[in-house]
Formats: sequence, structure tokens, C-alpha cells
Amino acid sequence: MSEKNLYDVIIVGGGIVGTSAALKLRSFGLTVCLLERGVCGSRSSGINYGGVRRQGRSLAQMPLTQRAHSIWGRLKEMIGIDGEYVRSGHLKLARSQADMESLTRYKERTAEIDLGLELLSSAQLRARFPWLGERAIGGSLCPEDGHANPRLISPAFARAALRAGTQIFENCSAQSFLHNGQHFEVKVDIQAEPLKSVFLLNCAGAWSNNVCETFGEKVPMTNSHPLMVVTDALPAFMNLSLGVEGGGVYVRQVSRGNCVLGGSQGYQLDANRARPGGDGIELVLKGAVELLPNLRHAQVVRTWSGVEGRLPDREPVISFSSTTPGLLHGFGFAGAGFQIGPAVGEVLAEMVAHGKTSIPIEAFSIKRF
Repeated sequence: MSEKNLYDVIIVGGGIVGTSAALKLRSFGLTVCLLERGVCGSRSSGINYGGVRRQGRSLAQMPLTQRAHSIWGRLKEMIGIDGEYVRSGHLKLARSQADMESLTRYKERTAEIDLGLELLSSAQLRARFPWLGERAIGGSLCPEDGHANPRLISPAFARAALRAGTQIFENCSAQSFLHNGQHFEVKVDIQAEPLKSVFLLNCAGAWSNNVCETFGEKVPMTNSHPLMVVTDALPAFMNLSLGVEGGGVYVRQVSRGNCVLGGSQGYQLDANRARPGGDGIELVLKGAVELLPNLRHAQVVRTWSGVEGRLPDREPVISFSSTTPGLLHGFGFAGAGFQIGPAVGEVLAEMVAHGKTSIPIEAFSIKRF
């Protein structure tokens, strides 16, 4: 557009959803400006565990997760790197008969979806994965799920969007938002004149409430602070991503031998920051060693935490605004946005460019609140 500082789309938030939306919007020929308060990929998109799984998702998310699975399969041609992405398999363990029954029901509910789930008895687990501890009594394997390095993936989406022609402002805080009946005006702290756009995408993660409330929409989002632990390099013993039914422990071993563990919470320093605590680290290690005796003598070399937005029903908001034309939301991924993030970005871009998407997203409407 010819008017100064006027774009087709302004995106608030430089995580994997916002940057993948920018990349897709540029393929439609739209002018895009992306605002990130810190550095792209430095918030929840860059500090998460790195699981790229479909297993365990709700039925409502299945069309999104299957589309994302296709995108992950051609990641390198899209963003220029593979980001250490491997389809290693995702093994979800049962620690009780009730857990095993739950895994069985899940396989039955998803029977029409091509997940390729394999239910494994205790004997089958021991035969295939002899490094497992006695705590596991069975499991469910999704062979084509896997894991990747979020510290590489999310910034790479931003660089790809930049190469495609997106205007990206990092270390840029939005001071106010306004819709004047024709376009949005966003005042930022790095220049005097406001930025303007026809569409505004709210992809600000745990801080998306600020945009919602400006336009008269409220959602009951709360913050969580997932805690991650990295061990020293160990002899290779597993390459799949490991979780447990009901949550609590997740582990993956990278090619260098280090193990990445999660399953507890850090503590909040302020609205923007969180840190791991000793009790949380101990809880993660205890749960992991029960399942993986090889970790018994591992040394912790790094820990971190962050801030993620979580909604009560554990489903995200992917929706047109209920109050303001041209405003779209994509947030609240409950700690599971890394895998579906690229698909959500593409869906938001389609909604801008075409007014609709082929992916069913009714369950994610902001109107449900």
C-alpha cells in the first residue's frame, strides 16, 4: 500500500505462529509488518521442550495437527534448516492399568485418523526398549511423531519471513491499539508515527489478553511456567520422544547425547519472566529416573523456565474477533503449540487472504468465552 506505514497486515508476536503466518501471507502477496517485544522465537516458541507430536491431542485439533505434520515434513525447503527435526517416534507410557485403558480408548477414538498408533504390552516394551525402568507397564507408540530444537526452529521461521519481504521490528513494544473504522493504528515505542494496517493478528502468546481487552474481548487465560532440564552428554540409549499418560514427565535425547527433561513448573519473577526452582528440578529428575534408570547419575548442566498462556479447556483460540472487523486471534496453546504452530500460522493467513480456511476451527472460537 502506498500510504506511509500502512500495511495489509500487522502481526503482534514473533513466535512460531506469528512468523509462520507472516511467511504464508507474503506468499499471497500481502504486505506484512511483524512486531516482537524481544527477539523472535525467544519466548515460549523458543523455550519449550521441543516435542513434535500428534499423539495425545484432542480430536478437535486433529485436522490442524495433521496439516502441521505435512509442513514439518518439508521444513528445510521452507525455512532453510532442518532444526534437528527427527521423526523418531513418540512413546507415551502407562504407569497403571487405568493409564493403559486410557491409551486404548484414545487409539479407538482416533482410529479413522492416520496416526499409526501401536499399543505395547509390558513384555513388548521391554523387548523393544530395554532401557526402560520397571515403572512403565505398557505404552502407545506413534512412529512418525518426533522432536526438534525450538531454539533453532522459531528464529528460522522469522528469518524466512524476513527473506520473503516481511518488515520485522524486534525489541519493539506496542504502546496502544486503535481501530478507526477503516484500519488499525498501532503506536510503538521505536517511532513517533503509528503503524497502520487493514488486518491485525494477535499472536502475542501469554500476553494476548492485552490485545483482546483493548477490543472488548476477555478470555480466562492464565500463565504457566514449564520447567526444563538438560543433562550432560550420555551414551546414546534412546532417540524417541518420551511422555507419560496423564502428564508429568517428558524426555528426549539429542544426537549429542544430552537429555532434555520436563514435567514440572518454575516460578514467576514478574509478568514477563520465570525461573526454575530447586524443588521443581528435583521433581523432574525423580520422575525421569523412575522411567529411565540410565539418568540416575546424569549431571544437570542447564535449566530454564518461561511464560506460556493456558486456557481452561486446554484448547487454543484461533478465531476472528467477535467485536472488531479485521482482528484475528491465535494464542493459548497450553504448552502444545510447537507442533501445530506452523499450521496455525497458515490457517490465520488463509483467513486474512480468503476470509476462510479449509481446516475446521469452530472449536477454537473466542466466542466460547
